[in-house]
Amino acid sequence: GFCTNLLLSQTPEHILAQTNNRTEILCELKREHTGVYWYRWSQERQIFEFLLFSNTLGKAVYGANISQDKFSVHGARAHTSYSLHINHLHASDNGTYYCSVSQSFQLFLGSGTRLGVVDVLPLPLKTTQAPVSKKPVWYITKRKAASKKGPCSPLIWIPLTAGVLLLLLSLVHIAHRLHRLRQRLWLRIHRQ
Repeated sequence: GFCTNLLLSQTPEHILAQTNNRTEILCELKREHTGVYWYRWSQERQIFEFLLFSNTLGKAVYGANISQDKFSVHGARAHTSYSLHINHLHASDNGTYYCSVSQSFQLFLGSGTRLGVVDVLPLPLKTTQAPVSKKPVWYITKRKAASKKGPCSPLIWIPLTAGVLLLLLSLVHIAHRLHRLRQRLWLRIHRQ
């Protein structure tokens, strides 16, 4: 089975890259494992595809029809950090990439990195600043607002008062029944 877990973290969450360029995805492990698996989920083809497994010695085992020229893994920092490099990007590389480790016969997946490959990257949006207003702005603090309307509005007082009255009525009723039971008990004791 597949599980998501805090054994590993994956960054970034999203990548938008241009065709024919390259990109990389980082996988950080909380402790050392024998290696890292990499998978790709293709929404378009509805396939969860095994890409490769890279062990601590840097040896890689590739999935069926996976090119070694396209995918490579580089390890660092005492076998707790791995990065997947994807070269010669094309639209067919679109998908969500997961790093994974095996433990107790389960595969624990990272959070996933969504890769989108486009021919032309969108231009960054120009940010324009709104003109600064010269007019004074009046602020009403919470304390002032409360003093104008009173500490509580009628919408709060009415249900609160009704609840207290119901509670008092039920207490009076209970006290009356207890008093009657006490009288009966007293009569029963004195008859005997």
